[in-house]
Amino acid sequence: MRKVLFPLVGPLALLAACSDGTQEYTADLEAAEAPADRLEAESAVSVAETSPAPNASADIPVSTPQIAYIYDFGFRVTADAMSPLQQSHADLCTSKGDTVCRIISLEQSGSEGDYAYGSLQLAVAAGAARGFSTELATVSEQMDGQQISKSIQGEDLSKQIVDTEARLRARTLLRDRLMEILRSRRGTVAELVEAERGVAQVNEEIDQASSWLAEMKNRVAFSKMTINYSSGERSTGGFMGPIRQAFSSMGSVMGSVIAGIILLLTAAIPIILLLLGIRWIWRKSGMRLRKPSALTRDTTLEAQE
Repeated sequence: MRKVLFPLVGPLALLAACSDGTQEYTADLEAAEAPADRLEAESAVSVAETSPAPNASADIPVSTPQIAYIYDFGFRVTADAMSPLQQSHADLCTSKGDTVCRIISLEQSGSEGDYAYGSLQLAVAAGAARGFSTELATVSEQMDGQQISKSIQGEDLSKQIVDTEARLRARTLLRDRLMEILRSRRGTVAELVEAERGVAQVNEEIDQASSWLAEMKNRVAFSKMTINYSSGERSTGGFMGPIRQAFSSMGSVMGSVIAGIILLLTAAIPIILLLLGIRWIWRKSGMRLRKPSALTRDTTLEAQE
């Protein structure tokens, strides 16, 4: 009996091995021929399977909201003290270090007379923004400045960040699968070329998603802070308010009147010179016409007789 069964074991094992190899080659070939859309769908399913369910366990901590804050402050100060105050606020930001505060832009204009305007834009770490705003107000009060406006706005970026991260994971998984197909070199030439194009497109989408994600996380980590400066006297009101305003505007009114007179003289001088020139030419030519000769005068007298 053993002699009869032993010759049959070898062919059966060889047949089983051939069957397994055929099934494995067929599966690899089908994976190589799978289109990019199906791979993308499978990647999305894989990412969904690996992501934890929202209600899977009560021990899963709730993610903190990702909020980007925008601060806007306004200070009123005299024109002479505006530049020192603005520089003091900039120095305060620099003293905190780049990890806490960064200067984005500094502008100042209209520093003539009593009018002046300036602005300072900063990027302050979200955890230190409230305390930093208090320090700004303290420095302004020390330089006889007055805070006239304050605004705080927040934008919740939690959903956008989560969606971008999920898309980034799905695209990364899709790229890895396409790269595996290219490394195995299975499939036709057209399919391999299409896979290379898919890898290039997926890499571009990954770079774009990474840039968006970094920008949103930076907005959450560093709050945008805008400080506006304006000059002008504080409103006192009462009976003397309009009188003080009239006296303060007297110089500008007189300057406007003198400027108007200068403009009139500038326009009138060429016209007057032109009229004087025409009158001089007319008088010269008129004197010659009115002065008749002696022969003409005698002829006129004889005709009258």
